[in-house]
Amino acid sequence: GVNHDSLRERGFTAATIDALEATLVSAFDIKFAFNKWTLSEEFCTKVLEFTNAQLDDPSFDMLTEMGFSKSDINDANVFCCGAMTLEGAPHIAEAHLPVFDCANPCGRIGKRFLSPESHIHMMAASQPFISGAISKTINMPGIATVEDCKDAYHLAWQLGLKAIALYRDGSKLSQPLSALTLDDDDDDMLDEAGATPTTERVVRVIEQQMHARRRLPARRRGYTQKAVVGGHKVYLRTGEFDDGSIGEIFLDMHKEGSAFRAMMDSFAIAISMGLQHGVPLEEFVDAFTFTRFEPSGMVEGNEAIKMSTSILDYIFRELAVSYLGRSDLAHVEPDDLLPDSVGGASTPATMGNTEESISNEVAELEKAMMRVTSNGYVRSGLRVVQGGGAATAVALNMAVDVAVPAEGETMVMETTETTTRPKVDEVREARMKGYEGDACNDCGSFTLVRNGTCLKCDSCGATSGCS
Repeated sequence: GVNHDSLRERGFTAATIDALEATLVSAFDIKFAFNKWTLSEEFCTKVLEFTNAQLDDPSFDMLTEMGFSKSDINDANVFCCGAMTLEGAPHIAEAHLPVFDCANPCGRIGKRFLSPESHIHMMAASQPFISGAISKTINMPGIATVEDCKDAYHLAWQLGLKAIALYRDGSKLSQPLSALTLDDDDDDMLDEAGATPTTERVVRVIEQQMHARRRLPARRRGYTQKAVVGGHKVYLRTGEFDDGSIGEIFLDMHKEGSAFRAMMDSFAIAISMGLQHGVPLEEFVDAFTFTRFEPSGMVEGNEAIKMSTSILDYIFRELAVSYLGRSDLAHVEPDDLLPDSVGGASTPATMGNTEESISNEVAELEKAMMRVTSNGYVRSGLRVVQGGGAATAVALNMAVDVAVPAEGETMVMETTETTTRPKVDEVREARMKGYEGDACNDCGSFTLVRNGTCLKCDSCGATSGCS
């Protein structure tokens, strides 16, 4: 369909056809030859009557706009630029094709390729003669599932391979070799059911879904945390959704200039908008913890965090500890603050109550407390346990409409879970790891180990002076 005669009917001259023929010698696809640089901008605008906006558009398909069908363009592309495969070649027998198979199907019409199992068997044949692991990638089709990957690893283990690497075709936005152009994922490449690409190599389109804003209730729970970071007072206030998850933050700095206060306010608004549009808190925590700038240093007023490398580092450590239970970012675990933290947990007496009735009463009281208590205030560790006195809720200024157990059946709310591991075991483990108990000057973690005459941090790799 696309030939010299059909092009002459559309206004092509001998000079433009010769320019096309010269470009097709090195063209990857016939569409790449039809552009304003090959045909000249004057010819495209005056003869073919295309606009400058169309010619400048990277997705503009000139052959389609000239009236050629997709089948005509594909046939001309195979004739001019090659099929990039030996499948269907007139002088090659079907029985001889396996010797030419590649890791992936070749070209637009290619269907043959080496199976993932063949890669693994080839590696297994060579592995006994190699001292180290083989550096070879096992290519898998684009429709490979998680089960297929698991089966590949299992087969490699059965054959005694030391290491394998899997790559699923099209799993990255770019890859070194590709046999298709970006617009080849059209309808004619799908099977009859319209679900699976016949070449198993269709370029994946990454679709980013914008989450609708989830607004906070007009009256919401939260907490206020006051702390001093490097001598500067910081007030952190939070707002929570009805399910207890964080939805907004407010930041106030004491005795700071108006410009810095405005920047902190704008930063808090940006974080709040992100939380309400579905950005996980974990993403913010990973992005802003361990950032370093002044003010930094010792933290006063926070029971869990004792040192930070910046204001942002402190803020997101606090949010991670309160709403994500990330005790790894805290310097003091909640269990360390209990009056009986040394030693194991004791089992309180039931005082005649059955275990089922006590558990039901505990569950009801816990639900009632969570309706009025900020999830961040209790650091995601609200628990109601039997024993003790029943005045804890009153001490926290929380009016809870629940039935108080009868005399001799008292219960108490604790804001942290009791430890189930003796503290001496944790101390012994830390000593076995070589921790000295000092804080790192760079990241603030208490993971310094002896390195010659100096100390080295296992968390960030910083040293106290030695190389």
